[in-house]
Amino acid sequence: MKEVNNNQKKSGSLLSRFGVGLAGGILGGLLVFGGSTLINNNNDTVTPATNNNAPTTEGTTQVSNVKVNTQSDITEAVNKVQDAVVSIINYQSNSSSDTYSEIFGGDLFGEEEETDDDTLVEAGEGSGVIYAIEGDKAYIVTNNHVIADHKELKVLLKDGTSVPATLVGTDEYTDLAVVEISSEGISTHAEFGDSDALTVGEPAIAIGSPLGTAYANSVTSGIISSLNREVTLQLEDNSTATSYAIQTDAAINPGNSGGPLININGQIIGINSSKIISTYTGTGTASVEGMGFAIPSNQVISIINQLVEKGEVVRPALGVTMVDLANLSTQQLERYFDTLPEEVTAGVALNSVSKGTPADEAGLQKFDVITEVDGKEVATSSEVKSALYEKQVGDKLEITYYRDGKKESTTVNLTMEASALSQIQETEQEQAQEEESSNSRRSRNNE
Repeated sequence: MKEVNNNQKKSGSLLSRFGVGLAGGILGGLLVFGGSTLINNNNDTVTPATNNNAPTTEGTTQVSNVKVNTQSDITEAVNKVQDAVVSIINYQSNSSSDTYSEIFGGDLFGEEEETDDDTLVEAGEGSGVIYAIEGDKAYIVTNNHVIADHKELKVLLKDGTSVPATLVGTDEYTDLAVVEISSEGISTHAEFGDSDALTVGEPAIAIGSPLGTAYANSVTSGIISSLNREVTLQLEDNSTATSYAIQTDAAINPGNSGGPLININGQIIGINSSKIISTYTGTGTASVEGMGFAIPSNQVISIINQLVEKGEVVRPALGVTMVDLANLSTQQLERYFDTLPEEVTAGVALNSVSKGTPADEAGLQKFDVITEVDGKEVATSSEVKSALYEKQVGDKLEITYYRDGKKESTTVNLTMEASALSQIQETEQEQAQEEESSNSRRSRNNE
């Protein structure tokens, strides 16, 4: 499977990292030709004038006077939310790194745009939705990758008005961000529904800006295809993040990232973030349709509340560095983990344990191999992180691991924030560098 691609559109481009969209009204009808009744999916009826629609002049085509009531649950849901859906434009300096240039090399149109270094250029477009109005501020949730590396943000409202926006906070791990705009003239905001109450097969609707603002507020529709679908994304530091998303058969297009996935009641049940565009089948690469993913609303609420309150997401720290057993060579496995039972074929080895951290206090050591977290098997470091980040500071984490061939378990008290761990690791790195430098000096003196 190809990595999930971000959906951020460069001006004039039909390409982007991520995108999602779901749409449209479905009108099912039965026309009884022997009578005069048109029945739609709402059991509305319209009675045309019998035989009066036939042309009165030979060779002249006329428009039928039959009027169809197209109101449906989908159109009602869209009407509740559509005015709260916005487009977000990301402006960056000319010297900023550009995703498209990195991938394709140079300007998308074959030549570099010559501008001054301090000139801001449009680097991408995405979607968002207004979810709260508080005093003179209106809050918008979108994707982190929509606003990443921005120097300036603008929001295009439903009526075409462009307003400046300010970043409130962002979380790369969940790919969520909150921006704020002035609430002047804003009268509509969307509400969140319960993503835990979703059922596979129920209708799902997405609204956003596929291909950018030229197609703002496009609506597509489909169903919930699956729940808790595991999705792995690559972060800026080249590490990976595992999340569990809503899968939908939405028609996903560049520019839809950050827009809402709504239920039939017009409530936000997810924030569209990614899609699969191709996969390797073993015989070649095949294109994929109808596999889009949205961040569940219950997770979104937890993240955006922290972003508004603190400007960041506070997560607990374990205090270890890890490596997947699957990424170790046969030689490394034989040298460091030859005591592992034969049945242990997957797990996460600890490469280091920082002193004074929750992992250290729980008794974990270098070369321990973690196989379960809270009773669930884990095979990758991203799965360990995912389980850890579901916790709050002050919670406990049950870890099962192997040491010297023996299966053991421990309870980790998550008393430390990730920010505090970073300071400890920086100090340890500085001490290690000083020790290495000191050893080097002693070695030269002994020569």
